[in-house]
Amino acid sequence: QVQLVESGGGLVQAGGSLRLSCAASGRTFSRYAMGWFRQAPGKEREFVAAISGSGTSTYYADSVKGRFTISRDNAKNTVYLQMNSLKPEDTAVYYCAADGSINAWATATRDSYKYDYWGQGTQVTVSS
Repeated sequence: QVQLVESGGGLVQAGGSLRLSCAASGRTFSRYAMGWFRQAPGKEREFVAAISGSGTSTYYADSVKGRFTISRDNAKNTVYLQMNSLKPEDTAVYYCAADGSINAWATATRDSYKYDYWGQGTQVTVSS
């Protein structure tokens, strides 16, 4: 079992920055690829970014590429999402998720159904 707790959300003006954190329980954090997803009101959950267990492979949605950066600190069992140049359309609840598949050390997936564990989410609101 892996428990995930997100933090760092809040209200920010357009053009501003936020850093989300996701702290994981357990001693095998590096075995899990980690992903960030978001869900805006009335919309389906969508992929934002993902990182392999080793931290060497990262993936981004086109809508956030160049603005958001995913990273991880395996010694601290934490994954981060640095969000810069925020736009009102980035407003959503952001979730982190863990994927413990056999390839998780080397790669990560954009497919939400492949993630085994989810956090409770943190609200990000970007005002115009």
